[in-house]
Amino acid sequence: MWQKIEAAPADSILGLTDAFRNDPNPQKVNLGVGVYKDEKGTTPILECVKAAEKILLSEEVTKSYLPISGDPLYGREVQKLLFGADSEVIKTGRAVTAHAPGGTGALRVGGELLKKFKPTAKVWISNPTWANHKGIFTTAGFELATYDYYNPTTKSVDFEALIASLETVPSGDIVLLHACCHNPSGVDLNCEQWKIVAALGKEKGWIAFLDFAYQGFGDGVNEDRCAVEEFAATGVDFFVASSFSKNFGLYNERCGALTVVSPSAKEAVVAMSHLKATIRVIYSNPPAHGGLVVALILSDEELHKQWLAELTTMRERIKAMREALVAGLVKRGVKEDFSYITSQRGMFSFSGLSDSIVKWLRDNKAIYVVGGGRINLAGLTSSNIDYVCDAIAEVLNA
Repeated sequence: MWQKIEAAPADSILGLTDAFRNDPNPQKVNLGVGVYKDEKGTTPILECVKAAEKILLSEEVTKSYLPISGDPLYGREVQKLLFGADSEVIKTGRAVTAHAPGGTGALRVGGELLKKFKPTAKVWISNPTWANHKGIFTTAGFELATYDYYNPTTKSVDFEALIASLETVPSGDIVLLHACCHNPSGVDLNCEQWKIVAALGKEKGWIAFLDFAYQGFGDGVNEDRCAVEEFAATGVDFFVASSFSKNFGLYNERCGALTVVSPSAKEAVVAMSHLKATIRVIYSNPPAHGGLVVALILSDEELHKQWLAELTTMRERIKAMREALVAGLVKRGVKEDFSYITSQRGMFSFSGLSDSIVKWLRDNKAIYVVGGGRINLAGLTSSNIDYVCDAIAEVLNA
C-alpha cells in the first residue's frame, strides 16, 4: 500500500524535538516545543495534581465510560474558570462545556461542529499563528484566510491593521483568536482592545473562536480571561477551546474543553445536542483521569489555592528567564535591542532571530529554536542561560 507513497513531512515543532533527542551534544538546549520546564529542566507534576490523584485513587470505584460531554462537575468548574463564578453566562445557563482530548481536540471538535452548520464559511487565523491551527481547520474542510496581527518592526500588536482586517470578515465566517499569550509572538491585546474587537465581531456578525491554551501564564487566571468576558458581554454566539496541559502540567493526560456560548439557555441546549453528536462519531467519550483531576482541584478550596500558588511560580519563573535573557545579551555587548522580550507574555517570544541564525544555533551549538525565531522561554534555566546568551551573542556580534 505504501510503496509509491512519499513519507509525510515531520511536524515543524514535534519534529524538532525528535532531532533534539537524537543530538549527542551534551550542551544541547531545546527552546522549541511548547512544554513548561522547571529550573531543573524537567516538566514537573504539580503537587496539587499529586494530591488530587491520591484522593481519586483511594475513592475510585469504576472505570466505566464518562458521559459523552464528560464529568458534569468538570464542565461546571471549567466554566467558573473561564467566566468567573458569578458570571451572567453561568447564571443564565447559556454556555455548555464538553471535556475534549486536549486543546487540540477541542479545536478539532469545534471545527467539525462549525463545518456542519457553516459549510461555506472561511476560518480566519492571525498572521502569524500556531502552526497546527492551519492543519486542524483545513482537515475539518475549511478554507483559511489570514488577518493582520503582528508588527515585526515594533515587535507588538499592529492593532490598526488588525481592526482593518477584521472589518473585512464576512458575516458567518469564523475568526480564530488567541485569548492570551499569543503563540508564537507572545504579544497580546489589552482589555480595552478586546472590547473593541468583541464589539466589532457583534457588529459584523462573524463567529469568534477563542483558543485559550495558556490561562494563568500571562498575568493571572482572572486577568487573562478578559477576552472571554468581553465576548460574553456582547451576548453573541462564540466558542472557547481550553487546554489544561500547561497550567496544570497535564500534558500526557490530554485534558481540554470546548465551551459553546449562545445568546440564550434554550439555544445552548440545542448546541450541546449537536456537540455531543459530533463527539460521538470522533472519540465517543473523553478520557477520564485528567478531567477528574482538574475538577477535583478546582472544586476543592485547599487544592485550588495550592494550584494558584504553583501556577504563580511557573509564571514568575518564565518572566525571570525573559529578564535574564535580555540582561545576558546586553552584558555581552549585543547591539540589537531585545528589551521587547520582557514585555511579552506567556511561554513564547518572537525573538527576532532570523532563520539563518536559527539554523546556525542548531548546527553549531545544538540550540533548537522553531523556524521564524520563536523561543520557548520555559526551556531556559540558570544552568543553560549563559550558554544560550553566549551563542546568540557570538552569531550576532560576528
